Amino acid sequence: MVDEQVLFALGLSLFAGLATGIGSLIALFAKRTHTGLLSVGLGFSGGVMIYVSMMELLPDGMEAVLHYMPGRMGQFITLAAFFGGMGVFVLIDKMLPEEVNPHEAHRVEEMSGTENHHKLQRMGIFTALAVAIHNFPEGIATFVGGLQNPEIGIAIAAAVALHNIPEGIAVSVPIFFATGDRWKAFKYSFLSGLAEPVGALVAYLLLRPWLDGIGLGLVFAAVAGMMVMISLDELLPAAREYGQPHLSMYGMVAGMMVMAAGLIFLQV
Repeated sequence: MVDEQVLFALGLSLFAGLATGIGSLIALFAKRTHTGLLSVGLGFSGGVMIYVSMMELLPDGMEAVLHYMPGRMGQFITLAAFFGGMGVFVLIDKMLPEEVNPHEAHRVEEMSGTENHHKLQRMGIFTALAVAIHNFPEGIATFVGGLQNPEIGIAIAAAVALHNIPEGIAVSVPIFFATGDRWKAFKYSFLSGLAEPVGALVAYLLLRPWLDGIGLGLVFAAVAGMMVMISLDELLPAAREYGQPHLSMYGMVAGMMVMAAGLIFLQV
């Protein structure tokens, strides 16, 4: 029987994934992209995820592993899981063609472009597929964070949700301009976000035998590595691209401060 904590963690992944639909709605109905706000928001998300990874998930993972395997060997295995998580994210990223990689920033103003409609639609569909693949490890990160601590899970889900908004824009802009169909653009964006809870569900089914003891510690360390790479390779570069570089840094520091204060005041 699935317990309440697992259902809660799966629900957080669903919430984070559905934020791509919010990005799509912004692209379809907003007049312009509020780049400054988006830059601060993405920087804030990056700060939250880096702080949680380095101050919560990795230390907790290290502590769990050292409990069963004390000494340098336990430390080495934990760090291997941490960098292995980074490597998994890099491999997934390398699978995506450069032209549809969701790292590239997109704006609502692109709706007025004049590119070939068939090419645009094809690019939009491939971008939706790329976003879906990209959301898979993010779903795992949100799920594992929710399992470890509800407050941490909520923070990660909110950070990932903010990150998914521009990805929703990236999917819907080319599809809408190619077809003129708002519903179709929203549908592809929405479906790409569902990869997030699917990733969480797959993580639960595959990792369930190891979600205890030393196995849970290694999962925490690997997810911490994934989250650091998501922040450094996606969130912070996108934040700088959408606005002034200083805005993204202010947002990142604010995210770390809010996360630090939240963990202090919310701990029981």
